[in-house]
Amino acid sequence: MPSSARLQALQTIQDRAATPVTSPGPLEDLWASDVFSLAAMKSALPKAVFKSLQRTITRGGKLDTSVADVVAQAMKDWATSRGALYYAHVFYPLTNLTAEKHDGFIAPQSDGSVISEFTGKLLVQGEPDGSSFPNGGIRSTFEARGYTAWDVTSPAYLMQTPNGTTLCIPTVFVSWTGEALDKKTPLLRSNAAMDRQAQRLLALLGETEIAPVNSSCGAEQEYFLVDAAFTALRPDLQLAGRTLFGAPPAKGQQFDDHYFGAIPERVQVFMQDVEHQLYRLGVPAKTRHNEVAPGQFEIAPFHEAANVATDHQQLIMTVLKATAKKHGFTCLLHEKPFAGVNGSGKHVNWSIGNSTQGNLLDPGSTPHENLQFLLFCGAVIRGVHQYGPLMRAAIATASNDHRLGANEAPPAIISVYLGSQLEDVFGQIRSGSLQGSAKAALMSLGVDTLPDLNKDPGDRNRTSPFAFTGNRFEFRAVGSGQSVAGPLVVLNTVLADSIQWIADQLEQKLQGGLPLEEAAFAVLQRTMEEHGAVVFGGDGYSAEWHQMAVEQRGLENLRTSADALPVLQRPEIRALFERTGVLSAVELESRFEVYAEQYNLAIDVEAKLVLRMARTQIYPAVMASLEQLAGSISMQESLGLVVDRSLLEQMAALTQQLLSACEGLQEVLAATPADAHQHLRHCADVLLPLMSGVRGAVDALEGLVDDEQWPLPTYQEMLFQR
Repeated sequence: MPSSARLQALQTIQDRAATPVTSPGPLEDLWASDVFSLAAMKSALPKAVFKSLQRTITRGGKLDTSVADVVAQAMKDWATSRGALYYAHVFYPLTNLTAEKHDGFIAPQSDGSVISEFTGKLLVQGEPDGSSFPNGGIRSTFEARGYTAWDVTSPAYLMQTPNGTTLCIPTVFVSWTGEALDKKTPLLRSNAAMDRQAQRLLALLGETEIAPVNSSCGAEQEYFLVDAAFTALRPDLQLAGRTLFGAPPAKGQQFDDHYFGAIPERVQVFMQDVEHQLYRLGVPAKTRHNEVAPGQFEIAPFHEAANVATDHQQLIMTVLKATAKKHGFTCLLHEKPFAGVNGSGKHVNWSIGNSTQGNLLDPGSTPHENLQFLLFCGAVIRGVHQYGPLMRAAIATASNDHRLGANEAPPAIISVYLGSQLEDVFGQIRSGSLQGSAKAALMSLGVDTLPDLNKDPGDRNRTSPFAFTGNRFEFRAVGSGQSVAGPLVVLNTVLADSIQWIADQLEQKLQGGLPLEEAAFAVLQRTMEEHGAVVFGGDGYSAEWHQMAVEQRGLENLRTSADALPVLQRPEIRALFERTGVLSAVELESRFEVYAEQYNLAIDVEAKLVLRMARTQIYPAVMASLEQLAGSISMQESLGLVVDRSLLEQMAALTQQLLSACEGLQEVLAATPADAHQHLRHCADVLLPLMSGVRGAVDALEGLVDDEQWPLPTYQEMLFQR
């Protein structure tokens, strides 16, 4: 029988019933009902004001200050008519979390009364403390001023909770001196940089009507659900988001019976509740299903403009966690909450396009469209080869390190998977002779021949970190708890740089008198000669690929965040961000400082938790079990019985191993280096192996200690009880 606390938790779970969710009515009535959308603006604003605001949203540029007061009044009226008493500037600091500053629609009057007030100035700008968020030295306590500024391209919305309704206004977050302290500002800049270069390349291809080019994103969110009664007994889940101890159960995911299986009733009710809330917020949640690991699930939205998709992704994480509490669950967004079973990613499906040329990474049906596609796809290949280490740095966190390279996640070596047909086509381009594709007919461009390119030009490769999937690339290495803004900033920026390089080469050849088709072919050939090493369609897990990638192709294998984060300080990376206007040298350095500190702090917290749990929970339970076992053996021996003492001796040896491992970890924790680089290496090379040593002893003891004495909910209980 389990320990009393575990027994009570199990009983609580057995007695739980699915929380009923009332049907909210037709989807058409529910959809975006809590969003101050373009449709809501159109009905609430004067025609001239709406057109001015719409131009700003669709074409970019500054908001006309003369309309701010009118918009603010209409937004306030819309929000207060739905019960909102407060508004919040919502921003996204460098923590992967969402931050909010709430203010009331209240203005005291001289006669002691109050009025409801919301001006254009209050809408457009707020002022939170700039020094209380991670900022890498940009802001100090004695220079704390920071500003939030309304991002007009991302719609305001109402967040409804049992405690009331709040108008939420997505904003950027910058310092008093103008540096970006958030994830949204660089994302907007990166999109603008990519837009400039994409429009230039399209013009060289003969396009005359070119709408603004935007990146798009659809992020598949994976997560675990654990009953809250278990979480209450696991300090590691509460503070670290993952289990620091836990022996593997007899059954895990080896039967492949959870993936796409029937969704448990209680979980399905939770999912429906989440979706109803997301639909009200205009978040296009499309797919839900069981994932591979027991207790693991996924929600995936339709593609949206990258900036809005990023904001919506933050909302998805917020709603998942809040709604889980309502249903008696804890939602775990850690990349590897349970050792030995699949971890959780957030596969970022990324593409670029506009309203005039469409999706620029979509193989077309005409020679011109295919030429356009191949040039943009070539730019992606060059960008990944040139800046693969930067892409690895963009997904570097302490939690994601536990997942990368395992049997469900891509390796830390960044490569591009194209599918057999596209890989064949680009291989022919590299060789200088296009003979056509084995899977499609030929089409003439007048000089060369290009094959028809199918929508799905090859199989899927789950071992690739960056795979072409028909009309977009899927960045599979992004972690489930991350904001997608960081990876999108990197993808947009490296693409902007590569499109500029391709446009420069193409322009030079066109000026030299080459026809467009010949010039484009020459540029693509050079691209593949110099950067084709990054294309790989085989098994990314194999030892042969790891050796080939590093020794023959010159790709980097940055296994840990301690290896990857210093990439942000390389001169070529600083130059990339500065020339594209996405991040200044100061802003980039601040990000290294923040992300390195977050990594170090995460490992430090886990190490302290390992010690505390081992000493205050595991050791007492082991000693109680040892005492009980030793007493039983003594009693049997006093009766003259022959007793096998091997279990007692094995437990005693593991207990001594546990104590020694804890002592070693304690000594190292007391000698933390001050230098950021040395601290990174200390965490990766010293602390984590010592923590693993403590865990090894604890997990072995779990299989020997009397179940009545074991204090922690087990993997079997947490993964299969819901």
